[in-house]
Amino acid sequence: MNNYFATVARGLEEIAAQELEKIGAKNVRPDFTGVYFQGDQTLLYRVNLWSRIIFRVLVPIAEIKSYNAEQLYRNVQNIDWSEYLNPEMTLAVNCTGKNSNLNHTHFTALQIKNAIVDQQQKQFGERSNIQTDHPDLLVNAHINNNFCTISLDSSGSSLHRRGYRPAMGLAPLKETLAVALLDMAEWKPNLPFLDPLCGSGTLPIEAALKALNIAPGLSRKFGFQSWLDFDSTLWQQLITEAKNNQLTQLPQPIFGSDRDADVIELAQINAQNCGLENQIEFYQQELATIEAPTSEGVIICNPPYGQRIGNTEELGELYKLLGDIFKQRFKGWTAYVLTGNKELSKKIGLRTSRRLAVYNGSIPCTLLKYELY
Repeated sequence: MNNYFATVARGLEEIAAQELEKIGAKNVRPDFTGVYFQGDQTLLYRVNLWSRIIFRVLVPIAEIKSYNAEQLYRNVQNIDWSEYLNPEMTLAVNCTGKNSNLNHTHFTALQIKNAIVDQQQKQFGERSNIQTDHPDLLVNAHINNNFCTISLDSSGSSLHRRGYRPAMGLAPLKETLAVALLDMAEWKPNLPFLDPLCGSGTLPIEAALKALNIAPGLSRKFGFQSWLDFDSTLWQQLITEAKNNQLTQLPQPIFGSDRDADVIELAQINAQNCGLENQIEFYQQELATIEAPTSEGVIICNPPYGQRIGNTEELGELYKLLGDIFKQRFKGWTAYVLTGNKELSKKIGLRTSRRLAVYNGSIPCTLLKYELY
């Protein structure tokens, strides 16, 4: 079994650990903004294809002493890079963390890159070209005190980039956070779902992908597909298996609405990009006129909270309206509101049955639950 490390948004470590266990990971151990786990090559491919919550899967290959630039360079050269890279392949190095001597991530990444290509030059008389965008091998280095963990990034670009969302509205919710909210709300596909402030459609689309058991990675490429040990037969088997296990019809309807006709158009484009145009009901509607489309269901919405869009005073009216509509028109439903503004949340005027802490990027937020009787 190999060791892996999944990077994840702050606060979602436990939810990501549960997801990894469901996918088949062994010895799962959450840490700050990440989860350690073990598995074979099949699991590595499967996690990249199926994870809805994590950002990247790193494959650690060495932990080396890195007191200063010279020691780091020397110890990176002690790794046999021909196992992972040949001169025809492109290369990039990303670095996080620091110590007192290596306190600039760009400089640290440069040292590692130099050590790798200098080894290639000596061994082959030629070296890999550097390509920051979609390289064949993306090396991740993390400095912690006087040690550096060197890993290969199997995901390439972040897994939250599903490939369906070139069209985005203002302040879009990350796909990974949208799925985490669905899990935190304990939404199941046998319940109707509504986002009455859906913007470019992330929450309804992620709900539909989950309900139809569509692997979130089907429409994109991964870093490991360029690796020397890439098993294309195994990968094709996993793709075929995923496609065969998809459902064709939602068990219950999924709705998304917004007052802005332009962003509803973006949402419809995004749904079309992942083959969901006939599954999700997107419609342009003012919040004030919205009615419950079914007798029961789950609402999740992410209204603006004054951090990036909207004026706080004006937003008070929006939050009050949300509370009024929930109370008057959505009896039998359960509503969840994600907000990063405590004062605004009070304007909803309903008693919360649960409050769940979560981060939206760097903004500390709360997911508020309302039982509507």
